[in-house]
Amino acid sequence: MSEHAIEFLRGWIGEKVHCQPSPAKVEAETLAKECAARAAEIGIPLEDIQEEVGDIQELIASRLEEAAEADEHQQAPDKAAE
Repeated sequence: MSEHAIEFLRGWIGEKVHCQPSPAKVEAETLAKECAARAAEIGIPLEDIQEEVGDIQELIASRLEEAAEADEHQQAPDKAAE
């Protein structure tokens, strides 16, 4: 995959994938469709992204889960201090 495609995907995920209380498959599917549409708008074929990362919906779902877990861990020390 081209460096341009990798940078786009990293930036897009950083902007769009935020902590969700309970990541849902529907949210990942919606974000994957939005990502694919935006990539196409700027001339990056979905196939280029998929060659590098596989299924972008699965990648986004994984990132949503990671963000939720990180948020839980960050909140745990705050609650202990109260």
